[in-house]
Amino acid sequence: MTTDSPMPHRMLGNTGLQVSVLSYGFWATFGVKDGLTEAEGVQRAKACLNAARQGGVNLFDNAEVYGSPRGAAEEVMGQAIAELTEEQPELWRRSDYLVTTKIFWGGDGVNEKGLSRKHVREGLEAAVERLQVEYVDLVFCHRPDPFTPTETVVRAMTDAVRAGLATAWGTSEWSAQQITEAFWIARTMGLEPPQFEQPQYNMFHRQRLEQEYHPLYAQPYGLGTTTWSPLMSGVLTGKYNDGIPAGSRLTQQGYAFLQKQLDAHHRAGVIDKVRRLSAFAQDELGCSMAQLALAWTVRNPKVSTVLLGATSPEQLQENLGAIPVARALTDAHMASIEAILANRPEPYQGWGGDGMRGLDTL
Repeated sequence: MTTDSPMPHRMLGNTGLQVSVLSYGFWATFGVKDGLTEAEGVQRAKACLNAARQGGVNLFDNAEVYGSPRGAAEEVMGQAIAELTEEQPELWRRSDYLVTTKIFWGGDGVNEKGLSRKHVREGLEAAVERLQVEYVDLVFCHRPDPFTPTETVVRAMTDAVRAGLATAWGTSEWSAQQITEAFWIARTMGLEPPQFEQPQYNMFHRQRLEQEYHPLYAQPYGLGTTTWSPLMSGVLTGKYNDGIPAGSRLTQQGYAFLQKQLDAHHRAGVIDKVRRLSAFAQDELGCSMAQLALAWTVRNPKVSTVLLGATSPEQLQENLGAIPVARALTDAHMASIEAILANRPEPYQGWGGDGMRGLDTL
């Protein structure tokens, strides 16, 4: 992590692109039924996008399925950025920020979902139109498709990149085996390989990024990551430490599954740990629980960027305050946090670990 600017940047895998370590996503944020008119929704999005851009964020994440109806979040983002570009052309130079989309759930029709060449093409073309851009910088396969051969998916994504609809492609919530398979199909057939993955990652969801993907960070794969749910749907803000506050996401229609997850977190002792972490954040670092959770995630060098989901400029500003906290975290702080979490995955050592073969060293 560089230290010569307010917002550090990291390389995104082998793409050659630099991404801000904090980025901004539109899942469950805009394009939903929140009582706002379309114009009011765009204005609120503009305020958040502007705060993010002013704070150094250069990656803005979306998906064809986000919003209600599907695609509404992309429409809001597209219109908001178009207006911001007219108002602040120097800040919103298209050459200096990145726009993403994810393809899988485009509609209810049997061929309007999945990763067939047909849907990848049609879904991406529709997303580009909604976002009001000529191309997206990154396109993700939003989930693995059990019914489409991996070679077909790689060819579809290669078509998209070479047609100029995207500059690079990656995956979201694919297993290491699936990513490896796609990579070598691409390499052996002269096609475009996946270069980044979007996994869930936070203090209580660690195994996949820290252990399963471990071999993929080295070359030739050079996997980049754009991680989501750093605050665990609000659990890691500490706002559920004493119950569910009125107006929170868990009280909204369509998020009953999060209520079930919260109940499970209580049973597993997660909330008790969050209470202890909240006290640690305040007493040791003078920061909020959310800032500590974000800073902890940013400290992992295998994380290229962390997706934020703030719904107001004020919330976004608080989240951006995680950067100085990340710089302030010492090894002793990290050890204290690990002692509270007590969930660190075993280090990856390959099949059999070091015991497979010995090596005498000086």
